[in-house]
Amino acid sequence: MVVTFFPILYLKCMEAIRINDFENQKMSETAIINRILEGEKELYEILVRRNNQKLYRIIRSYIQDEAEIEDLMQDSYIKGFTKLYQFKHNSSFSTWLIRIGINESLTRINEKGKLSHLSEQFDDFKSNTILEIPDSKQLNPQDKMIRNEAKQLLENAIDRLDLKYRTVYVMREVEEMSMKEIAVALDITVANVKVRLHRAKEMLKEMLYEMTNDTNVFEFGYSRCDKLTEAVMKNI
Repeated sequence: MVVTFFPILYLKCMEAIRINDFENQKMSETAIINRILEGEKELYEILVRRNNQKLYRIIRSYIQDEAEIEDLMQDSYIKGFTKLYQFKHNSSFSTWLIRIGINESLTRINEKGKLSHLSEQFDDFKSNTILEIPDSKQLNPQDKMIRNEAKQLLENAIDRLDLKYRTVYVMREVEEMSMKEIAVALDITVANVKVRLHRAKEMLKEMLYEMTNDTNVFEFGYSRCDKLTEAVMKNI
């Protein structure tokens, strides 16, 4: 879907917003929305930038193709903009936007007849993306490699979860949404959210154990073995 008045650059946080940067970033969600509805359309960029990461992760729970994810993100933002007058402020804008994103994703899946093939799609997923969880400290190259491998392992395990469990897990554990926010976004009860989250964690534990239960860990072979052997033999 191509919309000329809503450029694709809104989907990428490539540079800071240039409209009175600091003050606009401090504006409350309600104030921004009210000003947009009064005609300051350019302020919608602030809401887009604030929600890009969260919306990406939620839609990615449903759709794995990167280009398709961005397409759905743009569709969701555009629908959110055109329907902004319907936003009632009884939940956060992000929760309302996520509901739109989920509906867009489910519509796309149904249109393509993917529902019966979801498990195959996730099995075939190419592991070339990493969840963008920021580093809490500066890491040396080896530590970064280990961290990325661990993140990749977790991501692959999350992708193997059934859709209803994967979505709840990403919302709660990755995006840190509240139980109530998740319930509103998915239109289920808080109790159901808790059950799905618990089940998701249990399944992840089982999968990660299977994926790491390898007797070939901590190997010391090949070039490392040769190098140490050579050093020892030179010193005896």
